Parts: sequence; C-alpha cells; structure tokens
Amino acid sequence: MAHDIDWTELTDAALAAAEHAYAPYSGYAVGCAALVEDGRLITGCNVENASYGVTLCAECTMIGQLHLGGGGRLLAFACVGNGQPITPCGRCRQLLAEAAAPGMLLQTPAGIRTIEQMLPESFGPSEMAGTTP
Repeated sequence: MAHDIDWTELTDAALAAAEHAYAPYSGYAVGCAALVEDGRLITGCNVENASYGVTLCAECTMIGQLHLGGGGRLLAFACVGNGQPITPCGRCRQLLAEAAAPGMLLQTPAGIRTIEQMLPESFGPSEMAGTTP
C-alpha cells in the first residue's frame, strides 16, 4: 500500500507531542510521531523519572500507543528534541525496527533514511527460534 508521507504533518505532530513531555530533570522535551500502515498517526513523548534509568523515551510511549490502537506496522517516523529534529537512540532504533514496515522511513537531521540504514543487520523476531512477532 503506497502512502504519500507528509513530513510537515509528522513533524508538527511530534512538536505537539513534545509539549506533553515530562522532563523536569533534563529540561529536554522530546516528541515523536509515526504514520501507521492503516493511515493512523500516533505520537509519543518522553517521561522522565528521578531514578533516570526508568525514564521512558518518546518512542517507548509511542510504541505503547501503537499497540493500544490495534497494532500495525510503521511507515514513517519523525522525532524532535527541544523543537529540533533528532535521531533516535540505539535502544529506540531497536523498538522502531520491530514495529517497522519494510523500508520504514525516518526523518533525521541528515535527511530521510530507512530503518535498515539506521540499524543495519538488526536483531529481531526472525532470529528468535520458534517465535512469531
């Protein structure tokens, strides 16, 4: 199924999500947005915690929204930190890779990249013997 990606809409949704971030410790508000293959637009924001290690990245809350909304595969993704486009951390690239449609596109400060470019030779469900996603 072909989709036209409206990167402005995705970025605006990520910016709006960042307004809901809970970032009292770092002051670094992050928001993200993704287009799901069924046409839904989902978002997430970071949620910090005083113990830091249990802080949730924006991508984590977004993946929760994906599954709460019925699942599906992501076609396109945008993320902002303090109002500027940013690239997901390694942990979040792994989360995105498992939820991605083949060739999912990510907006990065360096331009549009595929998930395969952002996480080459990734480990996923197909490497888990006897399991299905």
